[in-house]
Amino acid sequence: MDARLEVLDVRGPVGVQDGGRPGRMHQGVPPGGALVPEWLAAANRAVGNAWSAAALECYGRLELRVTGRSAWVSVGGEAFQVADGETFRVPAPERGVVRYVAVEGGLAVPEVLGGRGLLPVARLGGWEGRMLQSGDVLPLGVGGGARLVPERVEPSGDVIRVMWGPEPGRFDPGAQEALLSGSFTVSPTSDRVGMRLRGPHLAHADTGSGLSGPMVRGALQVPASGEPIVLGPDHPTLGGYPVLAVVIRADWGRLASRRPGETVRFGAVGVEEARAAWKRLALEGATTCLIPGKGADS
Repeated sequence: MDARLEVLDVRGPVGVQDGGRPGRMHQGVPPGGALVPEWLAAANRAVGNAWSAAALECYGRLELRVTGRSAWVSVGGEAFQVADGETFRVPAPERGVVRYVAVEGGLAVPEVLGGRGLLPVARLGGWEGRMLQSGDVLPLGVGGGARLVPERVEPSGDVIRVMWGPEPGRFDPGAQEALLSGSFTVSPTSDRVGMRLRGPHLAHADTGSGLSGPMVRGALQVPASGEPIVLGPDHPTLGGYPVLAVVIRADWGRLASRRPGETVRFGAVGVEEARAAWKRLALEGATTCLIPGKGADS
């Protein structure tokens, strides 16, 4: 019998996520992938999977069962073995907004446009293009990889680092100072497309006359309200709101893991510091291939 992961009970949003779909922005497809890539990598490597293998991204609690074979399972990076037919529960995240459940062999859901992860805004990928429901049965891949226990990388520290640009000329002179000196809180309306922040008004003189341009994860867009939106993994490929700054790659997870109501403060860094921070993160977390095809020096 083929190995499967059965969803017995779901109490909160849960979807299939993986390493994303890089390189398809020109086709209008955002990169997607895990909200907190470091945590996905830790969960997968604890059960012998490639860091980017498809796993569950859970915002609430659920009950699961493995059938067809025994398997190693990782919940939040902590691995344990589950017997054929055994049921196990996944508690709601205790810290951070999500936790990841990886199963030995990975979730062998169909690959769509180069990835297996769910892209909710397009209703593609994952399992039938939607969040999971009780009664879903997901196929498992072949396991047997070497299990690693990398040190879990915890999103810590109060300050989220950004690089300025690319459109400082569209903002009032005091906007940069307001971003760095102000304290923001995560809005409950945040999602995988973008994190809305409540805080100081970031004034700009944009009248909507600017051309739309390519967007990236971490871009800090400022609509007419003056309250920033930091783009997440499912961000639009193009956007017209002015961009004051971009969150550096090393701090994606530190920001995205924060719950509604938590505080966010920003600090500015240069290119070299941003690259060094990314290299340290990759090495400390034993996640040297977080970007497909590249290593820790990327």
